[in-house]
Amino acid sequence: MATSSATTQWEGGLEHGAGTTTPASGAFATVDVSWASRTARAAGKTSPEELLAAAHASCYCMQLAHELEEAGTPPERLEAAASVEFVPGEGVTSSHIVISGHVPDIDEQAFAAAADAAGEGCPISGALKGNVEITVEATLES
Repeated sequence: MATSSATTQWEGGLEHGAGTTTPASGAFATVDVSWASRTARAAGKTSPEELLAAAHASCYCMQLAHELEEAGTPPERLEAAASVEFVPGEGVTSSHIVISGHVPDIDEQAFAAAADAAGEGCPISGALKGNVEITVEATLES
């Protein structure tokens, strides 16, 4: 078992307040967060949804690499981009992953099957499942 943690410090009310989030691991620097960065884009600030998108993209890549390796076709390179949608009053409504990969000795159908399996096996997808619409768009590079 592994436990991951981060700390957020917040000052002020929701609309005009701001905070910082720091990962316990020190893997990345403290990031600024604000309400404005959730509902629009605030230069230099992030949002919980952007952090969730980063977590979903990285988790999905790891799971797809595992699926492909288990099938005997390890990838040379994978690139995933996740877009997480936040609707005020509703919350996080969707996460869309666009994945491309260079995988020798595999066809489009096998890559698509591995991409589907990765969507089912990714732990972040599992945490979101049933609450958030998850979609995947996979492209095999030649």
